[in-house]
Amino acid sequence: MDKHRQLARYLQDHQEEIGKVVDYNPAIDGLYTFDFTANNTELSVTDLINTDRFSAWVNQKLADGNYKYGIGGYMEHRTIYGRSELFSNAEEPRRLHLGVDIWAAAGTPVYAPFNSKVHSFNDNNNFGDYGPTIILEHDLDGLVLYSLYGHLNRESLKSLYTDKPVTKNEQIAVFGNATENGNWPPHLHFQLMFDMEGYRGDYPGVGRFSEREKLMSNIPDPNLVLGF
Repeated sequence: MDKHRQLARYLQDHQEEIGKVVDYNPAIDGLYTFDFTANNTELSVTDLINTDRFSAWVNQKLADGNYKYGIGGYMEHRTIYGRSELFSNAEEPRRLHLGVDIWAAAGTPVYAPFNSKVHSFNDNNNFGDYGPTIILEHDLDGLVLYSLYGHLNRESLKSLYTDKPVTKNEQIAVFGNATENGNWPPHLHFQLMFDMEGYRGDYPGVGRFSEREKLMSNIPDPNLVLGF
């Protein structure tokens, strides 16, 4: 059985062991699905480069429908990353988003969805990068799974150490603001990986579209855990 089917089977058979990533009540909490592909004609390059203008646009979308969270992004071919040189190169720019973004106010709590241990953490302090980042390691009946939490506040990294135990539904962090989260509107980048490929405190959250199939083999859909 490949790891994707093994994960799906585990989640199906152990629903009581799946915790939350953010506080979400489907009965009352609205979700707005953001689209950052070429289909989004509301945002200009100037809007995206200016973090305040970008944040105002995101906040207005959430406020207009009284949405608690905005979501989206898994394997979305985004044009948004033109705002940062971090994702550009001469051959093929990285534009394929590999996780799910959860957009909400700075200070929004983040939780561990499984019993875990801290794999690694780092402040990836570049424009357009993750900012403070935590990676947890989970053992799901022998299946090793890693979860990444990016765009946190710096306080979230304090008191962490490698192999620190974390319990399901334990708060591990909060969303950071634009001054510390990599210069983004407040949100959480949540991503799953089967293999960390040697990375510590970081793992690419954006890839090349030409490598989509290869990337998908290591990066399962976070919606399996989120349940939105």
